[in-house]
Amino acid sequence: MTDLRNKVTIITGAAQGMGRAIAERFADEEAILILVDIQKGKLKEITSGLREKRFEAKDYCLDVSDEKQVHKLVTSLINDFGKIDILVNCAGILHPTRFHEMTIEEWDRVMAINIRGTFLLMHAVYPYMKEQGDGRIINFASTAGLTVSTLGGAHYTASKHAVVGLTKAVAKEGGAFGVRVNAVCPGLIDTEIVRGTIDAADIRKYEQSFPIARLGNPQEVAELVLFLASDRSAYITGASVNISGGDLLI
Repeated sequence: MTDLRNKVTIITGAAQGMGRAIAERFADEEAILILVDIQKGKLKEITSGLREKRFEAKDYCLDVSDEKQVHKLVTSLINDFGKIDILVNCAGILHPTRFHEMTIEEWDRVMAINIRGTFLLMHAVYPYMKEQGDGRIINFASTAGLTVSTLGGAHYTASKHAVVGLTKAVAKEGGAFGVRVNAVCPGLIDTEIVRGTIDAADIRKYEQSFPIARLGNPQEVAELVLFLASDRSAYITGASVNISGGDLLI
């Protein structure tokens, strides 16, 4: 066991992929789970499964880019639990649209979810973490935040670079108050989004180009997030941790 027992933990993008794997891993550590996603059916499914196993989990269907919905959520959690210990900003969207075909509407939506949503959740929980003198925030930036996206368009890359910058800036401010902020930068992970974006033949080509010649799995990412959320990483803040099987070597 780690030190996550009874830690009030918000996980966005929790209905599938890496977000779901993180929720299941944190449940094993007996965290109090607040699962957030816009996909109501899938979200209810995972929450029900966790409750059947006697884990404490609540689900909230909302759009992370909506300021009112985010603040309503955080206010409700403070009223219920009196604290928020951990925030995992996993919600995100990816479109492979090439730059010359990109619409303003698509640009705005990618930015709204990937960076505005991350900002809004951070901005809402930060005062409470600062007041309690402890908090852990883990943002999802992707290797796209350190270089250029393998699958996503320019809007995706731009949004993830913004997440890296936001992570560093808030980490610098929050360290004095016990608030640690780090980013996780996955490469190609075996998720619904990846499988839905490229076909099996192209996936195999990508795998063969990696030093570790396979896709990552969501559980491996969940272990990294668990480490960054625990006291085992107490001297790490402002980091952007690459987990890509060697695809990105910097």
